[in-house]
Amino acid sequence: MIKEGVLPVYNSADLFFDHGDGVYLYTEDGTRYLDFTSGIGVTCLGHSHPALVSALRDQAGKLWHCSNLFKIKGQETVAKKIVEHSFANNVFFCNSGAEAVEAGIKAIRKYFFVNNPKKNKIICVNNAFHGRTLGAIAAAGQKKMLEGFNPHLKGFDHVEFNNLDKLEKKIDNNTGAILIETVQGEGGVTPAKKEYLVGLKNIAKKRNLLLFFDEVQCGIGRTGKFLAVDWVKSLEPNIVAIAKGIGGGFPLGALLLDKKVSKVMTPGSHGSTFGGNPLGMAVAEVVLNHVLKDEFLDHVRFIGYNLRKKLNDDIVKKYPKLVSGVRGIGLMIGLEAVVENEMLIKSLRNQRLLTVKAGQNVIRMLPPLILEMKHVEEAISKIDKAFSELI
Repeated sequence: MIKEGVLPVYNSADLFFDHGDGVYLYTEDGTRYLDFTSGIGVTCLGHSHPALVSALRDQAGKLWHCSNLFKIKGQETVAKKIVEHSFANNVFFCNSGAEAVEAGIKAIRKYFFVNNPKKNKIICVNNAFHGRTLGAIAAAGQKKMLEGFNPHLKGFDHVEFNNLDKLEKKIDNNTGAILIETVQGEGGVTPAKKEYLVGLKNIAKKRNLLLFFDEVQCGIGRTGKFLAVDWVKSLEPNIVAIAKGIGGGFPLGALLLDKKVSKVMTPGSHGSTFGGNPLGMAVAEVVLNHVLKDEFLDHVRFIGYNLRKKLNDDIVKKYPKLVSGVRGIGLMIGLEAVVENEMLIKSLRNQRLLTVKAGQNVIRMLPPLILEMKHVEEAISKIDKAFSELI
């Protein structure tokens, strides 16, 4: 019997990294790559940020784990920061985005179990991604993720993204909530339109529905606001799931809940052995201390605007046979490919620029939020060289 080791569920590139520094990753032989993936939107402060390394080392010398049988001071600190800068009344800490989404689904079901048991369905949208757990793939509803995992979790309807008319027509007496990504990431870097978000708010109020936003990828400063929902004033979400950037590379997720939903999540209704552990909280506090500064978010918007502009002016216009447009917001950017996107991604990797595939034949760019204009210029130069070799 041959034993192999790692379960082959990832289509990983044949590339090993030894260490990282800022916006760069290095192989064992010292080859340097400009990282426009950030571990798929995770390392928001870049690799090996001194403040993160220091916080993790300090906490590791004190206490790693004690479980939620006892109060964890770091949870109180981090939750307070989040609550003070968002709609949320309470925060539940977990370890990943999928866990945060699953917790949100449970919170919706518990809320209506208490208040109106008939409302047991959630309207979701096409082309979504919410994680790979059973609840998350049922919410996304994509055939390629559901295949082979019958029976599927029931209670989800699906409609076209950014289409209010189709969503409103889908609502019935059993509909309790609406779940969308504020910016679809895996699906192709497609932001929800502002008028669509305002419309969701109005529909939710009129039909007594909960609004649940998945900001696992687009939250924590990625779009140039702390949360992407902050782009629409007074949106009034009930639930938001975050992860990725909140840990700066450490496994961490969180569910943000408003007051009325928080009330039904009583002791025993949910939990996590590792959620909110002292190590994660020490790192999250540092991330928030950086990301919540106005000048930090201003920087993300400035660099994001300039990167998108240069991609359009210097790349799209020059290589119309390879790419056709730029989409996204902040430093969550998609380059629309004309040819097969994986071929272009491989070509960019050969120029030591790391990007990631997304739906709709998009090349996704999720650089660290500490990106500077010199890095933008470097990236444009690498893309130009890679594409010139394909013409």
